[in-house]
Amino acid sequence: MNLIDSVEEKLLKKDSDSFKVGDTVKVHVIIREGDKERIQVFQGDVIAKRGSGLGATFTVRKISFGIGIERIFPLHSKMIKKIEAVRHGKVRRAKLYYLRELKGKAARLKEKKQKRHSE
Repeated sequence: MNLIDSVEEKLLKKDSDSFKVGDTVKVHVIIREGDKERIQVFQGDVIAKRGSGLGATFTVRKISFGIGIERIFPLHSKMIKKIEAVRHGKVRRAKLYYLRELKGKAARLKEKKQKRHSE
């Protein structure tokens, strides 16, 4: 392990693998306005994840007033307070860029069925 890896390891978040592509997530982002701080929630579908280590990012897409909005978040950023998965989508692709062309009900993702444990 070289020096860069040891420094990066201290900065990595441990709970970063709690969601996958296709999941609907709430990203709690810290917004600084002057000397004040507030938390703003950005809720949408994860359409892509890329990279590894400190450079890993994920893209979240939501529809606001009929217009598609995408934000790319660094996975290990200090500006992200927490990421919570709202629902888990059933997808068969690693990147969901095709959602950009779809509108309305066609742009919705099916939810994964919960596995039942037989006891």
